[in-house]
Amino acid sequence: MFEVAILTISDGVAQGNRVDTSGQAIREIIESFNDFTIVKNHAVPDEKGEIIAILEDWADSEAANLIFTTGGTGLGPRDVTPEATGEVIDRPVPGISEIMRSTSMKTTPMAMISRQIAGTRGRCLIINLPGSPNAVRECIDIIKPVLSHALEVLSQDHTQNHPNM
Repeated sequence: MFEVAILTISDGVAQGNRVDTSGQAIREIIESFNDFTIVKNHAVPDEKGEIIAILEDWADSEAANLIFTTGGTGLGPRDVTPEATGEVIDRPVPGISEIMRSTSMKTTPMAMISRQIAGTRGRCLIINLPGSPNAVRECIDIIKPVLSHALEVLSQDHTQNHPNM
C-alpha cells in the first residue's frame, strides 16, 4: 500500500476563503487507485517557508511515499511552489514534469508556462501539480502508468525486475 499526502498551496484555501477543488480532485483520483491511500491532506498559503517545512516534515518522517502538491506553479509573484520543492528534493525527476507539460500542451498552450517539478527526498516522491482540477486530473492520468513502479523502486535499495522485462 502506497501512502499519499496532498498539499494544497493557496492563500485563499489556507484562509478558508476558497474551496480546495484541486486538492479534492487529487483525493478523488487517488481513492480510485488500488494500493494507494491518502494519509495527509493540508493547505498552506503561498509562503515558501511553510511549504518547505511541511514537505520536509512529511518526507523525513516517512509519513508518505508520495506527496502531491497543487497550486503555486504559475508565473504569479506568489507562485513559489517549484522553488520551495527545489530546496527540499535531493534528486530531481525531470521526466515526470516534462511529460506532464508536453502532453498537456495538446490540450492547452498554457501548459508551457507551468513550472511544476518533481523529485525525491529520501524514499519519498514529490510531484508538483497545477492548481486547476482539470489540469490535476490530466496530469495524474499522464503519470499514472509509472507511479507504482517508481514508488516500488524508491522504497527498495535496488530493483530486480523492470516492468518491461
